[in-house]
Amino acid sequence: MVSIDQIIQRTVNPFDSTTFRPGNFWHDDNSQQATINSIHQEIVSGVSQLLNQVEGDRRSRTIVLSGDSGSGKSFLLGRLKRTLNPQAFFAYIGPWPESDYIWRHTLRHTIDSLTCVPEGETESQLLLWLNSLSAFRDEGLLKKVIGERNLFIHNFKSTYPSGIYNANEFFSILYHLTNPELYPLACDWLKGDDLDHESLKLLNVRSSIETEHQAQNILGNFGRIATATQPIVLCFDNLDNVDRSNRGYIDLQALFNVNSIIHNQKLKNFLVIISIITDTWRENSPHVQPADLARVDQELHLRPVDIPAAIALWESRIFPLHQQADSTPNSSLYPLCEADLHRKFPGNQALPRSVLMLGRQEFQKAKLKLQNKTTVTQEVDQLAAFHLTWENELAKSRKTVQEIRQFSAPELMKMLREALEALNVTGVEPKLLKSPTYSRYSLSFYWSLTLGRIGVIWIEEPNLNSFCRVMKSCQDALRKNTCQYLYLIRAENLGVPKNQGYRRYQALFVDSIHKHIIPQIESLQILATYHSLVNAAEAGDLLVGDRPVNRQQLKELVIDSEVLQSCRLLQNLGVFERNLGSLLPQQTSDGVQSEESLMRERLKEYMFALVKTQQLVGRNVLMESTRSQFPEINREGIDGAIGVLCDEGAIVILNPESDAAEQLITVNS
Repeated sequence: MVSIDQIIQRTVNPFDSTTFRPGNFWHDDNSQQATINSIHQEIVSGVSQLLNQVEGDRRSRTIVLSGDSGSGKSFLLGRLKRTLNPQAFFAYIGPWPESDYIWRHTLRHTIDSLTCVPEGETESQLLLWLNSLSAFRDEGLLKKVIGERNLFIHNFKSTYPSGIYNANEFFSILYHLTNPELYPLACDWLKGDDLDHESLKLLNVRSSIETEHQAQNILGNFGRIATATQPIVLCFDNLDNVDRSNRGYIDLQALFNVNSIIHNQKLKNFLVIISIITDTWRENSPHVQPADLARVDQELHLRPVDIPAAIALWESRIFPLHQQADSTPNSSLYPLCEADLHRKFPGNQALPRSVLMLGRQEFQKAKLKLQNKTTVTQEVDQLAAFHLTWENELAKSRKTVQEIRQFSAPELMKMLREALEALNVTGVEPKLLKSPTYSRYSLSFYWSLTLGRIGVIWIEEPNLNSFCRVMKSCQDALRKNTCQYLYLIRAENLGVPKNQGYRRYQALFVDSIHKHIIPQIESLQILATYHSLVNAAEAGDLLVGDRPVNRQQLKELVIDSEVLQSCRLLQNLGVFERNLGSLLPQQTSDGVQSEESLMRERLKEYMFALVKTQQLVGRNVLMESTRSQFPEINREGIDGAIGVLCDEGAIVILNPESDAAEQLITVNS
């Protein structure tokens, strides 16, 4: 065992801002963060009460959950999911990229969430929902007579004789969910993927979900099958980065149209939670139709916490350090002091994030004071802190983004557009193609005034008929001189020579100035990482170091840190070349760096940033933190990187003669 003072000097600040921002509660693991039950308990009770009412009479209800930036709205959604998941199915729905796509977006994100496995369960929410239905039963003898699938559909149609949209096909999809081999394909259909003919045939359906009307009705089917199952909670979050109306306001009306239809058409068994910043709600709610606002059953507002709750927040972060010490400190807050809370918040009220930010500052002071440093630098290096934030978010993306087709076409194009705009690429415009159906697969930007406009098409749907129509739209765009150059982004099958779409593709992109880019999952993970940070910045929830960062500041950090430079897709689009669309400085290099070389540079950058932001850290803690961020690198590789940074004069070991467990590392000044 070691003393608490030694632990404090070696450890990473437990109030580090990279732990402040939760996102999608199915992707972020907040189980390790202690929940302070007294904080927002009245909100949890209010939501629980309304959920019980839904469970009792099956009538859908709506809650608007508002709070200031830093009040803990997204964290509260995660807490609600953890607390109430045993009695309801939870869906997290992020910002929609286009308002005329909102039903398909809602359905897609609902199915994505339903495919997640709740804590303590072995099956997904979707299978738990299916198994809870009264129509899901085995009729042994009858099964042998008429066939298993036909019996399944017969049972469901008998149980739900009316009100189910496209009943035969919908129940056929539910049947195929019970087959482990066809389960992923059935989920793809429910999400609205444009599947090819062979996949549709396997699922015994004629077509994919193609329109808003179809998506609305399929989602409605889940609500109508409500007699023997738990409610479904639809959580809409990060609304500051949704599509905007023609007047410049965020298009809340589109969301409230969805909500009103759920109520008006008596779609049962839904609890809709709309999580929104108080100022955003105040500014934009007047632009929602009063009749739609009347469909809100309850408004709940997250209030600041009091000093006892703030103390509990600090204790929850400090307690794991106290557990490691050879003796328990006299104060449960050591090395912090309750007086600092009273001094900073004389009104006895504070936002949870402000409490944590103060904890970071005071812990850092105490840490350096133990090292006898008289001058304490409270200003955090923004660029170093951003590298840590980026790597933390990228690690999440690597766990959750596993397939290119995980995202819809509008989502892919929005992520790409956000990255291009961050790099100051000139004249980025959505919807190059004029087709009402396929315009959302495209965007354009300027290379230069002399070379003209570049069109980018990104289509990953397996349906080759759709691919053919997109290729025809590309030919039309070139013929009408809408753009001068085309890039096609596609990892999916292109078809065979007998397909008309394949022949059009060859005419356009083979031996041509127009290029076909095959995207790698690593590129999509980088785009998804930036998109997540944009969502947080727009919501006022992005902290870098010790300060909030807005979207413009995020763009500046992205350019300064060059974190997007490793995105192969953006490299292939040529946006990093001096004479194209970027304002980034030209990178001079004798050759392309290998993946191994790039990984070593990222590793060193992360370690140096961690030492720089912590100012003092134990060698073993540095290695463990780095290993958790780069699990593919072994301990020897990380230890070697520490040696390289020391040799380069970037960092210094204060007590090199001590055992590795006792060594302290700081930045070489």
